[in-house]
Amino acid sequence: MTATEDVAAGLPVAAFTDAMSRLVSGLAVVTTRASGRPCGLLVSSICSYSVHPPSVLVVVDHASRCLEPLTHCAEFGVHVLGSAQERTARTFASRGADKFAGVAWEWDGPVPRLCAAPIYLRCTATAVFDHGDHTVLIGEVSRTLVEDAEPLVFYRRLFDWRLRGSGARRL
Repeated sequence: MTATEDVAAGLPVAAFTDAMSRLVSGLAVVTTRASGRPCGLLVSSICSYSVHPPSVLVVVDHASRCLEPLTHCAEFGVHVLGSAQERTARTFASRGADKFAGVAWEWDGPVPRLCAAPIYLRCTATAVFDHGDHTVLIGEVSRTLVEDAEPLVFYRRLFDWRLRGSGARRL
């Protein structure tokens, strides 16, 4: 396999997935209500989408059990994880039956909010569309809670990378 393989032409996706694994991304737990109970999953495909109005873009795999509730919800929560939440990341990445057991959380209106996440965004779903094997969900942010914490990042298919602030410069 070479770095120049053409994924769109039907060649193996291994080169593409390997290339994307080298893109550093944050990790977030996305939550909503499903049949009166909390539902959540870990995502690494998340980004700021717009400032006016403040919006985020989240991408969810079609195989996720939370896909149906997320595509039909009015509101959802985005919890950007800090380095202290590696266990939470592993829990919400799993296919466990009750991911909220043993995790401190509370209802923020209709949205389950993880108490320990350093960044919490309560969002109103404004757009949902499919692309390939994933669904894109855009949410307009209606509430933001931010605490200072080192981020937990995903790099080369590992959760346990930490970024350190020393020597960093603001743009």
